Amino acid sequence: MQSIRNIAIIAHVDHGKTTLVDKIIDQAKILDDRKVRTDLLLDNNDLERERGITILSKNVSVNYKGVKINVIDTPGHADFGGEVERVLKMADGVLLLVDAFEGPMPQTRFVLSKALELGLMPIVVVNKVDKQNCTPDLVQEKVFDLMFALDATEEQLEFNTIYGSAKNGWMNTDWKEETDNIIPLLDAIIENIPEAPYREGTPQMQITSLDFSSFTGRIAIGRVFRGDLVEGKDYMLCKANGVSKKVRIKELHTFEGLGRAKTDKVRSGDICAITGLEGFEIGDTIADLENPEALPRIEVDKPTMSMLFTINNSPFFGKEGKFVTSRHLRDRLFKETEKNLALRVEETDTEDKFIVFGRGILHLSVLIETMRREGYELQVGRPKVIFKDIDGVKSEPFETLVIDVPEALSSKAVNLVTIRKGDLHVMEPKGDLQHLEFDIPSRGLIGLRNKILTATQGEAIINHRLRGYDAFKGEFSEVANGAIVASEPGKATAYAIDRLQDRGKFFIDANDEIYKGQVVGENSRQEDMGVNLIKGKKLTNVRKSGTDEASKIFPKVDFSLEECMEYIRDDEYLEVTPLNLRMRKIAFK
Repeated sequence: MQSIRNIAIIAHVDHGKTTLVDKIIDQAKILDDRKVRTDLLLDNNDLERERGITILSKNVSVNYKGVKINVIDTPGHADFGGEVERVLKMADGVLLLVDAFEGPMPQTRFVLSKALELGLMPIVVVNKVDKQNCTPDLVQEKVFDLMFALDATEEQLEFNTIYGSAKNGWMNTDWKEETDNIIPLLDAIIENIPEAPYREGTPQMQITSLDFSSFTGRIAIGRVFRGDLVEGKDYMLCKANGVSKKVRIKELHTFEGLGRAKTDKVRSGDICAITGLEGFEIGDTIADLENPEALPRIEVDKPTMSMLFTINNSPFFGKEGKFVTSRHLRDRLFKETEKNLALRVEETDTEDKFIVFGRGILHLSVLIETMRREGYELQVGRPKVIFKDIDGVKSEPFETLVIDVPEALSSKAVNLVTIRKGDLHVMEPKGDLQHLEFDIPSRGLIGLRNKILTATQGEAIINHRLRGYDAFKGEFSEVANGAIVASEPGKATAYAIDRLQDRGKFFIDANDEIYKGQVVGENSRQEDMGVNLIKGKKLTNVRKSGTDEASKIFPKVDFSLEECMEYIRDDEYLEVTPLNLRMRKIAFK
């Protein structure tokens, strides 16, 4: 029986997880030399490639020294914690990747705490040791301190540390000695990660991931916990609330390289994909037909933020999207909850409005961005945090906010965070940057990133993670500027924009189509202002000399989807279509 190691790679965003998986794939010579090679092989979704982050966890498998190593690439962002918590159930150990300059970051703490709770064995990989001013030895000490703070067991604290540079394709036990391969890392995995045990008994497998094929339909992915699964045999599917139903496995696949290999039997300890099952959900258990035993269902952290999703009813509705009705929106949102465990959808008293609960703005924005790329048109309201009543006290979610900023600009960042009820806990130099750590209510983060980046000329590095719930801190005393709203529909003229530039900044260009009620800019004062932007210059047949001036229009303010979501007010909607993002007043007279 082949020896198996199941290992998950966990790290903070952008510390090099997916790049390291690339190098493991290269080392094992999985890819055909004749095929075109791309970087970040596992970030195969357009959104992941554009943003440079992993959103969905994925599996690959390599064979090294006769041992099968199943590698699971996980997201680093806390907003996708639902993904991480699920896939760690499939692993026996973790590779904790840490940047040699930045050290453990907020999300490192988040994913590591989940792994330690499950009793997984860690191997620490200090990556990017080729960076200037990096301190690999100090970082290793910080990781030890972090594990100690997270109540790691003595066995977990005796972790192995490997140093290297995934980008340059080398790893070693000593960071001062550069090699030309990552073999020391693969050796450490075989030596330190426990072998996946073979458990005798009736079969048990928990479904922890989903895939979809247009040929075979939904595919269930998970690790066989006990016994063997056999193709073509009948099993019992144990669902939530004690419900169970009989199912048959049509096809079994194990992971091999970047793909899958068909097999007729899968042993316990291996990860497999099953086709032919119907009506299953993540967390369900495939068990013996005669004596079914369900595994404990996967517990995922509860959502902390909610948003209103509704159909697009603006004057431009239906011009750019394929799916515009409330039925389309409803079906798509409920379909998403099948595989996105941390997401929840609630219906309201009207058929075209839905409340969607998620882990944070990035979690919700990835769903919105995916939907608009699929051709959906919709409107969303301002994100709101979820308040709870804990022992009779109104409580709200709090986050640990970490900002690395040039020292000369640190006071601006501190000022902006304290206005939003943030408390400064740590302030220390880190290379040529100032390292700041705050405790701040989650609602204080909405719209904060834009303001800090503007105040620090784009040089601040901002990260945050959920700390937990605490007593409500009171309302913010922040002064917000009003909106400039279009009062007439039509094409915006350069003449009108030029004449109004001293009133604020604009979000549109000349010749853009606008409608009544659309937010076209930000007022320099606190009240909203309606303007006529389609007004042209009065032309006469009398020629004047020297009084005409060419219009000098400043470039428009271009917002990303997240920035729009954070910018809108309570009385505004964000209209999302495949081609445009527009902010508008819900009711404008």
